[in-house]
Amino acid sequence: MTEERRKDTLETSETLPFIEKPFAISDEARKSENESGREDDGKDTHCGFWILKGPSMQRFATEKMYVILYGLAGCVMTMTFAYFNATITTLEKRYKIPTKVSGIISVGNDISTMLTAAILGYYAGHGHRPRWMGIGLLTIVAFCLLTSSLHFLYGAGEDALKLTREFGQVNETLASQERDKKLCQPSAGGCVQEEVGQWVPQVFLFAAQLIAGVGQALFYTLGIAYMDDNASKSKTPAMLSMSTFLRMLGPAIGYSLAALCLRLYIEPTLEPLIGREDPRWLGAWWLGWLVLAAMTLVSAILLFMFPKELPSSKRRRLQLKQTERKQSLPLKERSFGDMMKTVRKLSKNKVYIYNTIASILYFFGYMAYWIFTPKYIETQYRQSAAMATMATGTVALGFSAAGVLISGYVISKYRPSARAMACWNAIVDFVTVAGILCYVAIGCEGSDRLNSLTTLSAGNSCSASCHCDYVHYAPVCSPENITYISACHAGCTERTKDALGRTIYTGCQCLGSSSLNPQPESQFAVDGTCPVDCFSEFLIFLGVMCFLKLVGASSKSTNLLIALRCMPPEEKTFALGLGSMVASLLGFIPSPVFFGWLIDNYCLVWGKTCSNKGNCWLYDTKSLRYALNLSAAVFIFLGGFLNIAVWYHAKDLKIFDDEQSPKDSLKNTNNEVEMKPIDSKPLAN
Repeated sequence: MTEERRKDTLETSETLPFIEKPFAISDEARKSENESGREDDGKDTHCGFWILKGPSMQRFATEKMYVILYGLAGCVMTMTFAYFNATITTLEKRYKIPTKVSGIISVGNDISTMLTAAILGYYAGHGHRPRWMGIGLLTIVAFCLLTSSLHFLYGAGEDALKLTREFGQVNETLASQERDKKLCQPSAGGCVQEEVGQWVPQVFLFAAQLIAGVGQALFYTLGIAYMDDNASKSKTPAMLSMSTFLRMLGPAIGYSLAALCLRLYIEPTLEPLIGREDPRWLGAWWLGWLVLAAMTLVSAILLFMFPKELPSSKRRRLQLKQTERKQSLPLKERSFGDMMKTVRKLSKNKVYIYNTIASILYFFGYMAYWIFTPKYIETQYRQSAAMATMATGTVALGFSAAGVLISGYVISKYRPSARAMACWNAIVDFVTVAGILCYVAIGCEGSDRLNSLTTLSAGNSCSASCHCDYVHYAPVCSPENITYISACHAGCTERTKDALGRTIYTGCQCLGSSSLNPQPESQFAVDGTCPVDCFSEFLIFLGVMCFLKLVGASSKSTNLLIALRCMPPEEKTFALGLGSMVASLLGFIPSPVFFGWLIDNYCLVWGKTCSNKGNCWLYDTKSLRYALNLSAAVFIFLGGFLNIAVWYHAKDLKIFDDEQSPKDSLKNTNNEVEMKPIDSKPLAN
């Protein structure tokens, strides 16, 4: 390294807040550095690859640039998973998928993460980590393209096309026959023909999620360890906070992108006959995946350019080489036997074990809201898919980002102890439980009343022919503002149009049956669901959710710092990978399946395919609200007690390096002060 280049590095570090100023390099350290440089020709610290390299690229090989790029790449990755969650109800309707099955599909990435995280973290952790991370992002590109390709293979679907103006213009006879199916026709046997099931798209979606999980494992396991290894420990909280903040912008942008796409009809070139508030509306779910694929590809290319080791980190490592540290020891060849010894060693680390289990319990309970919040808002508060995704993403996740920034500032400024961090994690768990209990109380009477439509007409002979286990959901609204599953369930026999062009069903014998003097003129129904005003309750729910997002996000940095500091540095990458694998096995995988099964248990109106149940059209909202929220609260409540155990055993855990004065730094240069990493010693059991 020339004197001019060292000067440039020093000047650059003055302007970058996340970079610790490099130590003055002694003659012996400089000699060691020159020898190391001759060995690898500077390749390990060289920025760029292939034709995208050169002297002008080396200025970007800094800690600050890595934090920004890693955060932005993480932002794009979280956009993809948020987009999938935001469009999951549309996918259920389009491909007739029960919620339990969609829950299984959504954990495909966690299954592959579980199977690969520990192995990739152990073996790839000592390779060129930024390039491995870039490969991981390429698998996310494949995930986006595979998912969107379903639309190009299967099209918009017959159900969606039947609800467009062009469908009747192309084939008026077929359109008329389709409308007649909704009427009460006892001679036809009542039950409608079963719809064609499509299991191939479900397998396709699951396979795409499996591929994405490999990229997720590479990106998170290697990315955090690379950041911690290439930065001063005192700067790690600020760097984690900044990268987490950038990552958390991803769900907000992903949900906003989904809201924009879902406002368009699934086939944008056709004119739909229903509004966005109609539960049969299908948005252009496939459109956003093409945008996400392009953004992820750019992020992968940029990550490929980062060096194996940052120049500033190499200088620190060369200084530590003068002391009796692990950096002075040659790297051992990685073997399966050594990996199992590391597993046994970590299993005796109480802080690591309790912190991991506490995180798993929190994830298990809160996963229901990460995945099914848009669906929850649609069913409980009768909001459109676009409104539900916008509220979940842009508004609520904005509070999450604020929580991460605030916690990062507080941690960097006040440098709390490990015990204080564990105590805060426990407080966050118990506050979250209190907020979830508030969810139980925030119901909507108008929405809950809709679940009475099944029993309302079940005992009436006027619509007996329509009562099958599976029905075609085509709701109509009576003058009493009661929604019926279909015109057949309302006992309607005729169909006409009013002056506004709306479809009106007449001769509806089931309407007014509860009145003493039913009037024939009132026995009509309008196509579509009755309007339900749940907006006030929705705003209250949104306020509580934003508060929980703010509080919950503040524990992300504290939880991760405890995880990073409770293990020796040489075990860091593997321990993160192992923790990710266990979290996937016990939390991320079973939780969506469990809550998907729970939601399906409260379905009132099922669609039907030739081979299985289809998607659910209507839920018992009140019972679902109690079951879903109370179940989630139990798991998070148990996690709070595990964080108390972390607090008890973390009394000797150090999070930060000891503060050093300028004189100490000069002494360090001459090797007169021993530099002792705070996490180089395993925790006492």
